[in-house]
Amino acid sequence: MTKIYSWNVNGIRAVTRKGTLQSFLAAHDPDILCLQETKAERGQAEIEFNGYHEYWNSAAKKGYSGTAIFTKHEPLAVSHDFSSAIARKYHFTDGAGRDSLGEGRVISAEFPEFYLVTVYTPNTKDDLSRLELRHQHWDPAFLAHCQALEKKKPVVFCGDLNVAHTELDLANPKSNRGKKGFTDEEREGFQNFIDAGFVDTFRLFTQGNGHYTWWSHFANSRARNVGWRIDYVLVSSSLRKAVKSAAIHPEIMGSDHCPVSIALDR
Repeated sequence: MTKIYSWNVNGIRAVTRKGTLQSFLAAHDPDILCLQETKAERGQAEIEFNGYHEYWNSAAKKGYSGTAIFTKHEPLAVSHDFSSAIARKYHFTDGAGRDSLGEGRVISAEFPEFYLVTVYTPNTKDDLSRLELRHQHWDPAFLAHCQALEKKKPVVFCGDLNVAHTELDLANPKSNRGKKGFTDEEREGFQNFIDAGFVDTFRLFTQGNGHYTWWSHFANSRARNVGWRIDYVLVSSSLRKAVKSAAIHPEIMGSDHCPVSIALDR
């Protein structure tokens, strides 16, 4: 059984200084750990990932965005971002001239049985200035990326997708409709993964609302569990029966997000 965890740490140096990353690793001992919003380059975290192979995709802008994969099983191959064909087809610059391809948002690792992809999807921003980027460019490009890999072998992808899929995935759907993370366009982008055959693993085991992975720092939101489920693990439909459990871990502190995980029978 392979334990795969995904966590937006909102700064790996901060979560390391707090000691929460170290205690998490000791308690959960993931086989594969995917991090988003690392805000650092390799060597800046001041932590030794003993027993793990490390793969980092850091943003060109210092202290911003970034992803990483730590795995006990050495991958056959690792790549960053998108293929040149996808990069040519889609345009990743938003209205402010920011190029999301330079933000270290995607790492893909090939294992014998499957591809593992971690992603930190661009936030559309409060003013929705990145909504067109998300809807017209990023979301379809990421789906195309996963489908291209899927032609070779099944895909597991995980990360902060920055969208609540349904009204069950956030505490206050009515007041947040049309706002970042809950626009029709972003929700459509997620639904396109489902329509393409990818499976939201958490919903294989748990239904209903109240299950969140991110909470605002304001108004004691986490203690009151007024949150959003925007961190996911999805798998190709052919892996559905191989997923033996899927969980959210709100008890793990240190970030405004909490980890999510699956146990996969390889």
